[in-house]
Amino acid sequence: MTTKDPSCKQIIILMNSEMAGRFLKDSSMYVININCALKNIKLKIMANSICVKDKGIIISTNNVASPPDLQEIEKYIKSLLANNSDQISSPRLPQSKFYLKIVDIPYVNKQSNSHIPPKDIKKILKNNYIFNNIVLAFRPRIIKVSLKSDMAIIWINIWDTQNSSKAKSIIN
Repeated sequence: MTTKDPSCKQIIILMNSEMAGRFLKDSSMYVININCALKNIKLKIMANSICVKDKGIIISTNNVASPPDLQEIEKYIKSLLANNSDQISSPRLPQSKFYLKIVDIPYVNKQSNSHIPPKDIKKILKNNYIFNNIVLAFRPRIIKVSLKSDMAIIWINIWDTQNSSKAKSIIN
């Protein structure tokens, strides 16, 4: 994704709807305070606005946030809601779905002499270090390569940040 994509210029913080509503009430003041905190430590990112969506808040920014930006924003928000800071998730960039294709997997399970079910694929993925911290968006799809072949192609959908870091670590 390019930095011109508006969804990349957002930070998502999950919290309960009551806290999000309270946060939205004084959002203009919070935008000013977040910008002062970011400017004091000489970061180039600036918050533009705050809105409530689903179960949290979205902070729109002028640029894609880096890990230090996210840490500073997290410190500020947790200090505001100190009594409830354990109910607030760490800020993160938006996520998108990636479709990945795994090839050359045997289609038939030798022990049961039937095709491999999605639950077995999930177990295999969870036990493989490459898929650490990967969240499947949907159950795996298993497709036989051809009628005469005993090989399968497995399509998996993962949730990933907009900078594609998890997908890149699997592919590379």
